[in-house]
Amino acid sequence: MSTAYVIAAWATVTANLAISAADFAKAKFVVANSAEVGVPLSWLPALAVLKTAGAAGLLLGLLGVPLVGTAATIGLIAFYVGAVVAHVRAGVLYNIAFPLLFLALPTTTLLLSFARP
Repeated sequence: MSTAYVIAAWATVTANLAISAADFAKAKFVVANSAEVGVPLSWLPALAVLKTAGAAGLLLGLLGVPLVGTAATIGLIAFYVGAVVAHVRAGVLYNIAFPLLFLALPTTTLLLSFARP
């Protein structure tokens, strides 16, 4: 496991736990963004659970279960591709950098997982 991979994975875990906490708390910015892209508030807890599950799976990967970590990373990539698509479909492009950043984190982690020191 390379240092770059561990750093990227920890950044991905941390970012996803932080945003899932904001989802669970229904933070003002989360509610406003959800409304703009057409995501019902009732979906926020389920979306938060998915982000938390992805972070937990990636953490398991770091702790020695690499297949779970890889599956979780791919799941997070799929999740954030969906978020980017939701922003594009809704025409909410002024803040598309956020879902793109959240997409870049697991994508980088996955790519680095293939690089062996």
